[in-house]
Amino acid sequence: MLRWFKKKEPEKKDIEKPKKGIFARLKERLKKTRENLTSSIDRLMLGKKEIDDEVLEELEETLIMADLGVEATKTLLEQLTKKVSRKEIKNLEQLKKHLKDQMLSLLTFEAPPLDINSTKPFVFMVVGVNGVGKTTTIGKLAHYYKKQGKKVLMIAADTFRAAAIEQLDIWAQKAEVEIYKQQSGADPAAVVFDGLQMAKKRNIDIVLIDTAGRLHTKTNLMEELKKIKRVIQKIIPTAPHEVLLILDATTGQNAISQTKLFHEALKVTGLILAKLDGTAKGGIVISICHQFKIPLRFIGIGEEITALQPFHPEEFVEAIF
Repeated sequence: MLRWFKKKEPEKKDIEKPKKGIFARLKERLKKTRENLTSSIDRLMLGKKEIDDEVLEELEETLIMADLGVEATKTLLEQLTKKVSRKEIKNLEQLKKHLKDQMLSLLTFEAPPLDINSTKPFVFMVVGVNGVGKTTTIGKLAHYYKKQGKKVLMIAADTFRAAAIEQLDIWAQKAEVEIYKQQSGADPAAVVFDGLQMAKKRNIDIVLIDTAGRLHTKTNLMEELKKIKRVIQKIIPTAPHEVLLILDATTGQNAISQTKLFHEALKVTGLILAKLDGTAKGGIVISICHQFKIPLRFIGIGEEITALQPFHPEEFVEAIF
C-alpha cells in the first residue's frame, strides 16, 4: 500500500516560530550536559592554586560520570597528565582548553561522507532497539530531506508492532512524504522488496526503511535484519547505502553495548543520537565515536520535527563548554 500527500496550507499551530541560530539552539539544549561537566570541572579547582594529583583523580571521576567512558577518559587523562608534568597546563582555563582540544580530536577521524546525491534512490536502513526514538527520528529525517527538495519514501518494515506502522504513517503525514506499508504481521523482507520496487518506479531520491527493534517471535532479531539487508541488495546491489543506528543518549553506557551488537551483525555506517537534550551525560557522544570510529551523522535535541541536526564536532564541543 502506497500513500502520498499533497502540499497543504499550514494551520496556525503548524507555523514554525522564528528560530534561534543553530549554535545557540544547540548550546541551549545541551545545558544539562554542560552543567554536569564544566560546572564539575570548575569545582575541582576551588581553593586550588595548581593542578595536582588530587585534581586529576577527581577529573577522571567527573569525565566517567559524564559518560565519556573508561577508554576515552583514559586517553584524555594520559595526555593531560603529560602536559601537567611539563608545566604546560597550570590553571583552570588551560585545563579546559586542553580538554576541548582533546575531545575534538577523539571526535575527528576519517570516515566516508554521507553523500545522498551519489546514487538514486539513496537507501537508509534504519535500525535500533525499541524505545530509542527510532520511528520518530525517521520522521524527522524525512522532514530534513524533504526541506532540501528531495522526494522521500518511508518503508514500514517494522511489521511486528502494529503501533510502529501507525506511528510511521503519522510521521509521513507530518513530514508530507510518501509511505509504503502493508498490514501488521506481514513479512518485513517482502515489504522491503515491494517498497524498493516502488521507489525505483516512482523516481524516489531518499528511501528510509524502518525496521524492528524487538520481535514477538522466536526468530533472532539480528538474523531477521540480516535477511532484510540481503533483500535490499537483491533489488539495489550497492544498497543499503547507509546502515543507520539510532541510539538514545539518556541510556548512557547501554548505547555502547547496542552499538557493538548492531555493528557486529550489520556493519553500521552511521549513528544518530536521539534525546541528547534530555540527558546530563552527553559525553556518550565522545565515548561511542572514539571506541567504534563510526561517524555520528545527526543529533536529536528536542521533540519538534525540526529538532534533528547534522552533527558537527567543533560545535558540539564548544556547546558543552
